Amino acid sequence: MAEPAWQELIRIRLTERNAKESSYSAIIEQYRRLAQQTKLLKERNSSLLRAVSSVKANPSSSTVFVAGTSGEDNPVRAAYIASLESQISSMRDEMAGVYKTQGQNTQRLLAMTETLREKEELSRVDAEALRKSKDELAVLRRKVEQHSELMSEKDRTVQILHDEISTLQLELGQIEERNTTLTRDNAKLLQRWLDAKQAEANKMNEANEFYEDMRSKHEAVLNWRDGSATGDTSANGGSVSGNGDAKEGDPSAETKDGIPSPMQRRSDQTPNG
Repeated sequence: MAEPAWQELIRIRLTERNAKESSYSAIIEQYRRLAQQTKLLKERNSSLLRAVSSVKANPSSSTVFVAGTSGEDNPVRAAYIASLESQISSMRDEMAGVYKTQGQNTQRLLAMTETLREKEELSRVDAEALRKSKDELAVLRRKVEQHSELMSEKDRTVQILHDEISTLQLELGQIEERNTTLTRDNAKLLQRWLDAKQAEANKMNEANEFYEDMRSKHEAVLNWRDGSATGDTSANGGSVSGNGDAKEGDPSAETKDGIPSPMQRRSDQTPNG
């Protein structure tokens, strides 16, 4: 798992600070060694000068080394030996410091190697995560493009449907207006048909009334004629026609030269003429 951004930033800045501070560490170490060596040389020179001064103060002492004599009698030799011993001690201390520094550097190298391995592992994990993220991003971009195309297609379809709905609404309005007109026309035609039928019914009623009136009048005339004919028969002993045939029964059946009488024609007519 990757470290947080702020921790990584602090680590990078600390590394830069350490690199900046340790850029002159080699020069500082060389100056330190030179200063230490200079100090040792100064001490050795001082001891030699003191030995020379003691020799000058005691001219009987010899500065020449004679075999078999101890070094304690020769102050120059003693000073030189002391200087060499101090140099040896200093070199030993320096060597111990070098060994110590080498051990520390070895430990640091191992730690840095382990850190490098961990960083490489983290880098590999991050690279794998980055690759997966790029693949997911590509897939999401394709999905977004497909979604955009789908939305564009839906928008076009919706626009077409809106146009069709507007057209259908106009057609529906025209059809409703036509239906309203047809309803009014049908109502007018129905009213006219009812008025015509009412007029026909009124005419039929008038014709029936006229027929009934004429029939009642015809029956009254027949009854009157029957009554008058009966009176004449009883008085004259019967009525004889010009042809010698007695006409009895319904006087409406009488004809004149084979033509029905006007009363018969009137009675045979229907109410419609």
